[in-house]
Amino acid sequence: MAAWWMMAVAAAAGGPEESLAEGIAHQRAGRVEQAIVAYESCLSQQPQHPGCLWEIGWSHWSQGNWQGVVDAWSPLRTLQPGRPHLETYLPQAERHLAHLQELFASLEQQPATTRAPVTEGRTIRIRAVGDIMLGSTFPEGHMPEDDAVGALADVTDWLADADLTFGNLEGPLCDTGVTRKCGTSENCYAFRSPTRYARHLKAAGFDLLSTANNHSGDFGETCRRATEQTLDAAGIAWSGAPGTVATRTVDGLKVGMVAFHTAPETNYLLDGPTASRTIAAAAAQHDVVIVSFHGGAEGTDAMHVPDGPETFYGEDRGDLRRFARRAIEAGADVVFGHGPHVPRGFELIDGHLVAYSLGNFATYGRFSLKGHLATSLVLDVTLDHEGRLVRGAILPVHQVGRGIPRKDDDGTAIALINDLTRTDFPDTGPSIAQDGTFTRPTAAPIAQGESEE
Repeated sequence: MAAWWMMAVAAAAGGPEESLAEGIAHQRAGRVEQAIVAYESCLSQQPQHPGCLWEIGWSHWSQGNWQGVVDAWSPLRTLQPGRPHLETYLPQAERHLAHLQELFASLEQQPATTRAPVTEGRTIRIRAVGDIMLGSTFPEGHMPEDDAVGALADVTDWLADADLTFGNLEGPLCDTGVTRKCGTSENCYAFRSPTRYARHLKAAGFDLLSTANNHSGDFGETCRRATEQTLDAAGIAWSGAPGTVATRTVDGLKVGMVAFHTAPETNYLLDGPTASRTIAAAAAQHDVVIVSFHGGAEGTDAMHVPDGPETFYGEDRGDLRRFARRAIEAGADVVFGHGPHVPRGFELIDGHLVAYSLGNFATYGRFSLKGHLATSLVLDVTLDHEGRLVRGAILPVHQVGRGIPRKDDDGTAIALINDLTRTDFPDTGPSIAQDGTFTRPTAAPIAQGESEE
């Protein structure tokens, strides 16, 4: 911003306190850019104004601008060393910034080619599911009687029959922590599964888990870290926090998974340029790249993928068609969506599969299972040496009781996803057979999209 313009803004504002008040008003109304202008006006008059430094840091936080957060809050360690919450949130911002800087630095060190060549004819087989929450210790009364020992028993053979198996971990694995999500509400959806449940996930065959969703922070940063440490100890790779990429090696193939969500505390779906750089960095370091996203509106009215942004209770849940195209352009080989709690249709973008929602999978006790909220699947996909779809299959699942996945002989998910694919992606979706199998047509139409800088 030009200095003369900033001085004019400062003069009009009438002083730093007035600018601070104006910024807070804009911020509360969701006008983040206007809030930043007001705070910058304050800081042009008083560069070390503690209130304006604190508030502009939160504005940058809401945008996932971790450099801006660190620049704003670091001086407060000297100016107000005892400021409440400073040493809770500033280290988080510093950690997010360090992850991103390390990831992007590795990209800059790479040669011009985006990835090492994979031997022609080589394939990899991946199985993927949607939301997983095997039981919650909060509030009381939502833990399975068998401690989730048998929760995945009926589908374990499907999950384990793959080179890699992916799922979305809907909530933390943690034995401590406090939630500030609920206030005094008794109808609160905050999840916390015991850390011992990691062994159930490992035994069922999970290799990769997303921790990027709207429940991963239900019990704060303490439980985010506990989840990551628990998964590390179980040998399950994860991605969620900004700049994190999960890595597994399968018969010499290095596979990366990047998980996104519509919140800045994760790899940020709503920041298109940073998301593209993150995926490109993962592609430069891996032979195969899986992208996961938690986005879209929720519920039985949200089975279709709109052409444009989605909102849910006023919250921006992403333009998922645009995000999928950007992901493929940046180097993703396959994209797995989740978040709406119902299945959605499939699309092929330049031969790469996008499954826009895999729905609920194993969501015990706290999720509505009415209608297609209980319709689920294990998605089986085989990719070739260029990461394009060779063949796939929908293995139909239905949740029973309070949220236990069972194989569905009626094949409801097959019929549903076939219908949604034909309706939403008539020209770019795969043709799904009666048994749930599908493949890439010989001359599959290519879905085109423009990148946005």
